[in-house]
Amino acid sequence: MPTSPSLAAALAALLEVAGAADVEESVARAEGESLAAAVAEGAPGAYVDWVAQTGGDRGAEDFAAAASRGRRWRSAPTTTLHDLAGSGHAEAGAYARALSEICTAAAALGEPSELTVHAAAQAAAAQLSAVPGRSVAGDSVTEAVAGLWHEVMGQLREVGARVGEVTGRPQTGPQGSPLDLGDVPAWAPGAFPGLGPVSADGGRAGRVAADEGAPHDIPGGQPALAARQEAAAPAVTPAAPVEPERTVEELLAELDALVGLAAVKGEVHRQVAVLKVEAKRAAAGLKTPDLTRHLVFTGNPGTGKTTVARLVGGIYRALGLLSKGQLVEVDRSELVAGYLGQTATKTAEVVASAAGGVLFIDEAYSLAGDQYGTEAVDTLVKEMEDRRDDLVVIVAGYPVPMEIFIAQNPGLASRFRTTIEFADYSDDELVAIFRQLAAKADYDVTDQVEDRFRSLLQGQERGATFGNGRYARNVLESAIGHQAWRLKDVDEPSVEQLRELRPEDLSGPSDGEDQP
Repeated sequence: MPTSPSLAAALAALLEVAGAADVEESVARAEGESLAAAVAEGAPGAYVDWVAQTGGDRGAEDFAAAASRGRRWRSAPTTTLHDLAGSGHAEAGAYARALSEICTAAAALGEPSELTVHAAAQAAAAQLSAVPGRSVAGDSVTEAVAGLWHEVMGQLREVGARVGEVTGRPQTGPQGSPLDLGDVPAWAPGAFPGLGPVSADGGRAGRVAADEGAPHDIPGGQPALAARQEAAAPAVTPAAPVEPERTVEELLAELDALVGLAAVKGEVHRQVAVLKVEAKRAAAGLKTPDLTRHLVFTGNPGTGKTTVARLVGGIYRALGLLSKGQLVEVDRSELVAGYLGQTATKTAEVVASAAGGVLFIDEAYSLAGDQYGTEAVDTLVKEMEDRRDDLVVIVAGYPVPMEIFIAQNPGLASRFRTTIEFADYSDDELVAIFRQLAAKADYDVTDQVEDRFRSLLQGQERGATFGNGRYARNVLESAIGHQAWRLKDVDEPSVEQLRELRPEDLSGPSDGEDQP
């Protein structure tokens, strides 16, 4: 069994790789320390070990500040890794591997907990999957990532075993730990724990901290964090109202009118052609192939996956394959319950709400690896079979974690045979999206405003954390706020003034806000 390194040793290894990659030592050290703090911040007493192993006269406040800087890297590659991978640097794979060692070392800081073990697994996944198209050991991307996953999980098993010793919680694994794979084959269900951290109630760890910037209580911080997560856990998203029925041609026209997504449009058109011909063969009394209608959507955030999923539901209804065509969008927290046995019931209820339409599971890879997620997946597979004539399931997420997620479960692999990749938008496409959004909201975009938007795009890193279409929407919403502040003292603004956006109204994430 691989031995989990100390944080000090993991940092030393990271600095060695940084030297080979011509990365400044101070930059690499800051990334490693921040990533470790972000992984370990939910463990009571973690800051004491963190200070001891990182050196220097520091305390809980320094630990909290480092954790705040590193939280975004629990679900995305660090800035340096992003740059190395983007430039195709030969040391990108080694740097990703060194960061994964930081994650496993951080899981052992303070008092061990399931929260930090799963946070470590998710953060390691984000780093290891950041080098697309590049092999770490000469194999395919999936094989390389899978091999590193085995090493990471072997190290995390040790920490997982300590969880049971400290908490006294009964363990279910063959070797006494829920993270112990024992003799489970590499691609069997549960073989890759932690693709998405899990709190005690089955929710995704870190969502409150990452999205809301909620402060963490350092000593004894885990109970406070778990309480916030439980309070923030959303209810099942209700089914969208059934829209007036439209023809396949109308829905395909709406799809074609979307900005970009050429490959996506082509694949949807192909699927429609196949399904139409299948229906004609059945009407002619011919045998029809056993086609699966379930889909995998891969891509970064803001690339239109939910929008296309909704159109697919309408298209399938228009083709007579679904009775309603509604879209029910969920994530892990809507499928997983607080105790084993309850998850099956909760998942079945969600699937029932989507019957007749499309069940869209975002970040589906977060269901991989732990016993709660495995129970949800097993229930989902059964429900998909029972409702195969009136249900379509679409799972979505980042490419490499989704590939592993589908491959590890034979029931999923046999049902999800079609993957549609959503590419990032180009600058011209994002400008078109920005203009469309502004026009729909009755705002005017001049050439000068467009130039300002393009300059903001030039300053944006295009990694896994880039928002794509969401970025365009966020810039517009910020501009509207600036315009409102600019007109606050105008008693009776004209229609032209109310529609006008100026270049100075647009600000990027790094620009200062000049309004309260």
